[in-house]
Amino acid sequence: MSFYFTLNTGSSSVKFTLYKALEEPELFISGMVERLGLSARLRVRSQSENVVQELGKVDHDNAVSVILEKLEPYLQGGSVVGVGHRIVHGGNAFYRPTKLTPAVVEELEKLIPLAPLHQPFSIATIRAAMQVFPDVVQVGCFDTAFHAGHTFCNDAFAIPRRFYEEGVRRYGFHGLSFDFISSEMQRLFPEVANGRLVIAHLGNGASMCAVREGRSINATTSFSAVDGLPMGTRCGRLDPGVMLYLMQEKQLSAKEIENVIYRESGLLGLSEESADMRELEQSGSTFANEAIEYYCYQIRREVGAMAASLEGVDALVFSAGVGENSARVRRQVCEALGFFGIAIDEEKNNANAVEIGAGSVRVFIIPTNEEQVIARAVAGMVSLSQ
Repeated sequence: MSFYFTLNTGSSSVKFTLYKALEEPELFISGMVERLGLSARLRVRSQSENVVQELGKVDHDNAVSVILEKLEPYLQGGSVVGVGHRIVHGGNAFYRPTKLTPAVVEELEKLIPLAPLHQPFSIATIRAAMQVFPDVVQVGCFDTAFHAGHTFCNDAFAIPRRFYEEGVRRYGFHGLSFDFISSEMQRLFPEVANGRLVIAHLGNGASMCAVREGRSINATTSFSAVDGLPMGTRCGRLDPGVMLYLMQEKQLSAKEIENVIYRESGLLGLSEESADMRELEQSGSTFANEAIEYYCYQIRREVGAMAASLEGVDALVFSAGVGENSARVRRQVCEALGFFGIAIDEEKNNANAVEIGAGSVRVFIIPTNEEQVIARAVAGMVSLSQ
């Protein structure tokens, strides 16, 4: 049996999947190495078991070899014929799945200033995978790629144009998720899939995308993955004057401001309790309720912005951890959008049904699967290489 191996690298974890190398890749095993550093932990999930194992010292440089070693018994003599990597930033040069070569990796390294919290870890894992699988096709799949082709008005900031030419522009993120959801809509609901979709990827990271005929028209994230909606620990939209104030009046360094806007803000900062929507919904405290209301209000606001980009909306799609599981968030988002024709059936919403709409605009819950998109890209690249 041949397999495709996907890697999704974070600052403190590496998620992985093994897919059977079929025409439509079939999930075989998934898992992650978390708490990278001195006390790493492995989680593996197969059809028959869930395994948790303490690993000790593991970092990005050796995570791939450790994962492969632990998966060897599951492979049963099979081989990995393609490796796919989720890469947050592709800049202007990489707007489709790309075969990774040393030259391409060098180009990706130049993008580190555009994604300093993500890109270095992805590159470390790519280099490690190239050492472990020196003769296997490696494919980069970019979160920014789905948003390539935006108009100038949806791409530029109103700052001196020279910065735009240097790459300071709205890239958009969560593209692999939006890509998958668009393909699922085409498979499940072709009668609406090529219309005007507003897709809400609501997880610990959160963003929204306006999609028409399967293509991204606009997105809430922009130059960085911190813009747009409030998230678990990220602030979302922020007046740049606030950062100047923090620098000049509070004497915060760039590193300290980075920590505030990426790690101390969002639901966590507003609630002073948790970044986890499940915990906030159970809390019932004033701050927790205010954090949820703020979150839902900002989503409603962006529904309007995305609909304006599309000149109307035919369907609203919820996805990712919060979008797929929080009936309260979906209800609070939709209950004030009746003027748009957006309404939900309470019983279907509480049951997490696939279609929950009760108005002229259809409303869906579509679970996302970024790894499936990566595995499909690997399958296509392997096929071309044969």
